[in-house]
Amino acid sequence: MTQTEHPLLTRPRAIIVGASSGIGAALAYKLAREGYTLALLARREDKLNALCAAIHQELGQNIAQAYVHDASQFDQIAPLFQKIIADLGQLDLLVYASATMPGVDIAEYNFEKDRQMIEVNLLGAMAWLDQAATLFDTTGSGQIVGISSIAGERGRVGNPPYHTSKAGMNTYLESLRNRLTRKGVHVLTVKPGYVDTELLQAAGGANFWVISPEQAADDIWKAIRKRKQVIFTPARWRLVGLILQHIPSVIFRRLSF
Repeated sequence: MTQTEHPLLTRPRAIIVGASSGIGAALAYKLAREGYTLALLARREDKLNALCAAIHQELGQNIAQAYVHDASQFDQIAPLFQKIIADLGQLDLLVYASATMPGVDIAEYNFEKDRQMIEVNLLGAMAWLDQAATLFDTTGSGQIVGISSIAGERGRVGNPPYHTSKAGMNTYLESLRNRLTRKGVHVLTVKPGYVDTELLQAAGGANFWVISPEQAADDIWKAIRKRKQVIFTPARWRLVGLILQHIPSVIFRRLSF
C-alpha cells in the first residue's frame, strides 16, 4: 500500500506535551476530532493511557499514542522528539501545555518550588519548542502553540515564580514568532484566564470567569486555524491584560494576590 492509499498517512500530525488533563487533554480530543494523529505526552501514565483509549473508542481509529515523559527531564527531550517524529512520519503542530503551580504562601520563599515551576513551565517549553523550531525552520512549515497565562502579564505578590515562568514563556514565544514567521512557521501564544483544571483547584480555585478546558480548546483551535499570534481565553481577559499593563507597581504592592 502506498502512502497516498493509507488513510492515516494523510492526516496532519501533532505532539501535545502535557496532555493528561486540563487544556492539554481537551485539546487532544479537539485535534483528534479535527483529523489529527496525535503523540500525547505526560508524566501520569494511567491518565495518559485512559485518554488515548477514550479517543480511540470515540473515533474508532488508533490515532493517539501515549509517551510517558517528565518535562523537567531535559536530557530525554531530543531523543524522544526524534523517536516521535519517526513514529509519526512527520510533524505539523507542537503544543506545549505542561505546567505546575504549587501553592506559595505570601511569606514563603521556597527555591525548590521556584525551580520546579521554572523547569516545567519555562525550561521544558524552551527545550521542546526548540526541537520543533529546528525542524520547522528546515521544512519551512509547521505550527507551534504555547499555553501561557494571564499571570505572565505582570509581577504580583502571589506566587512570583509562576508569574516569572509565564512572563518568560511569553517573551520566548514572541521571539520564536519573530524569528520563524519569515520561514512560514506559525507561533501562537495562548493566555488563559481561569480554567477549571487541577492547576486552578490546587491554587485555591476561583469564583468568576471560570471556563471549561473544552471552551479553551475550542478557542485555541480557532486561533490555530486563523493563524493568530496571541489570544486570551476567554477573550474578555484581553481587556484585563491591557489594564494590568498600565497599573502602577505601587498598586500591586498593596494587593494580597
